[in-house]
Amino acid sequence: MVKEIYPDYDEDKLDEIRYGLEATYLSITKLVVILFASFLLGIFTESVILLVLFNFLRLTGFGLHATKSWMCWVSSSITFLLVPFFCKSLVLPNYLLVAISVVCMINFILYAPADTVKRPLIHKKRRIFYKICTVLIASIYIALIFITKDTFLQNSLASAMLIEGALINPYIYILFNLPYNNYKNYVISASK
Repeated sequence: MVKEIYPDYDEDKLDEIRYGLEATYLSITKLVVILFASFLLGIFTESVILLVLFNFLRLTGFGLHATKSWMCWVSSSITFLLVPFFCKSLVLPNYLLVAISVVCMINFILYAPADTVKRPLIHKKRRIFYKICTVLIASIYIALIFITKDTFLQNSLASAMLIEGALINPYIYILFNLPYNNYKNYVISASK
């Protein structure tokens, strides 16, 4: 149908559209199921807060995606149903919050944004923009960790940074045998 409306689109462009539609469908389905499960478990608000905090970082930091739909379901369910329980019940000492903040900030400075084979970040200016945005968001999170006295919010901010930090780290790509810095496989003109 898209080919009929836009006959000039090549297979790469059609694949990009197909990938985007599949990702959108899976994301919405997964979100509904996870939020419903969190409601049944009595952690709906906590799951929503963690999802929002994580997705702000994910929006500019990008990072690893599961290669299979079932892997995404399992990892997302564990992350957004189990982590909120810990955020709700644990009290992290200040030295641990400082350590998490420092490690995550170094990770974001060194590795954000991290691309995937299906979504390489080929434009240098965009990669720089995304890096700056990720570091700024993380800086706000770190400031909030030490301004707020709300233990759940502190833990959620730290958890969101840890999760995103793990997903952009090249070692996680190695662990899952996936290529890293996929943009290096593309040659683009210097004007972009």
